[in-house]
Amino acid sequence: MTEQSLDRAATLEMPDDIDAINRLYRERRWGDGLPIVPPSAARVDRMLAHSGRGRHELVARVAPGFGAATVERIAINAVMAGCDPEYLPVLIAATEAIADAEFNLQGIQATTNPVAVWLVLNGPISKRLQVNATFNCIGQGNWANATLGRAMRLILQNIGGAWPGEMDRATHGQPGKFTFCCAENEENHPWQPLHVERGFAAGDSTVTVVGAEGTMNMNTHARFADELARVIAETMMHPTSNEYVHGGEPWFILGTEHAEIFRREGWDKKEVKRQLWERSKIAVKQLSAKEIDRARASRASELGELSDDTLLPISPRAEDIQLIVAGGPGTHSVYVPCFGNSRAVTRRIAI
Repeated sequence: MTEQSLDRAATLEMPDDIDAINRLYRERRWGDGLPIVPPSAARVDRMLAHSGRGRHELVARVAPGFGAATVERIAINAVMAGCDPEYLPVLIAATEAIADAEFNLQGIQATTNPVAVWLVLNGPISKRLQVNATFNCIGQGNWANATLGRAMRLILQNIGGAWPGEMDRATHGQPGKFTFCCAENEENHPWQPLHVERGFAAGDSTVTVVGAEGTMNMNTHARFADELARVIAETMMHPTSNEYVHGGEPWFILGTEHAEIFRREGWDKKEVKRQLWERSKIAVKQLSAKEIDRARASRASELGELSDDTLLPISPRAEDIQLIVAGGPGTHSVYVPCFGNSRAVTRRIAI
């Protein structure tokens, strides 16, 4: 599709009254329940100056409504979320990533599951934009983390058409659907960072999109790799998990202290994944009867006939388990169970 074939976003004449503007956005469901920054023509133009691309260039079609995510429309939602203009290339790359077939955005946007899109940044841009990778990295308090994650949600809603109760059918949702974004702590990392593991150069800046169902804190004072792997694997084992039914892609945010335990005993990332994969298998009979039927339909080609005593792995391969290192000091790591029918996608950020 050519740039000229897409219309410029519509404009509205509004009074210079922030309360009136926010009332309009509430009435038209263009926001996320929090106050928005009015996307004036001047603010959008300042944002677009950092895109390096044509204003009306189509970046992606965003499911489930398959709205046209042009550079301009991405910029409008970025302004609304409070993003600095320098953040726009991150959101362009992230929008390309969510539209990849591997990510299964249609399923993520329309499911009853509480799936949020989590953005993980790697490379030099993380420091340049001051994206938090340490203390409280997936919590409040950092402008880049908060506004980048929020802008992605507005893109998913306003361009993709996933309004709660309409095409977004989440039964409960989760707080990560307001914003979910962090960087990897590459300075305190015992292994290759995520983007290098995924085939990018260390000097590349990337964003990875993950279909995350929530977070579970793992507070353990385990001192040895074997013990630490055991308690993490036992955290993964829950029979209500979508990942056991479909064969998923579980994610972990390892705290630096836990990562150091594995490094000290000579476990590389591959070994950590292998240990977690083996130790987290559960018997098919631990699922409910309906979930057993679903697992048989979903994983027959992978696992063959499933008996009650078949050990069900959480993912098809150990390599499907994904790890990043982030957070401040402390005996904590985070398990991030995922949607199951989705695979994370990484894109290089064009700066």
